[in-house]
Amino acid sequence: MNNRLKMDKVDPAAYKAMMALENYVNSTTLTTKHKDLIKIRVSQINGCAYCINMHTIDARKAGETEQRIYALSAWRETPFFDEEERAILALAEEMTHLGTHGVSDETYNAAAKLFTEQYLAYIIIAITTINAWNRIGVTLQLLLP
Repeated sequence: MNNRLKMDKVDPAAYKAMMALENYVNSTTLTTKHKDLIKIRVSQINGCAYCINMHTIDARKAGETEQRIYALSAWRETPFFDEEERAILALAEEMTHLGTHGVSDETYNAAAKLFTEQYLAYIIIAITTINAWNRIGVTLQLLLP
């Protein structure tokens, strides 16, 4: 049993702010496929089982294939992802693993070449949002349903 705090109960204002950010991401023109790939891949990197479970279920409901979901952690070695998806996944990985080098010019410029500035901004905020959710979920040890 998880005895860690329940964010929505202890700090409803913070939870409401996170939900507002999530709702904003959902209101953008990001495709469902792009949002799902971002959420799943970032959650895999961060080891958030709760989010991986939730977002793979959502992706399947939206029509994502089992093959692509299973191959997502090795996307570079597969032919299953198009150029836009590869740029998004590379950016998501580098933003999640900021380390001391941040996001490389190569990765940023590859994405900037494929997307409008507005769409790229949506991608960046979507990556930021799922990283925040993952950190909450992992820290509070959210349990699978």
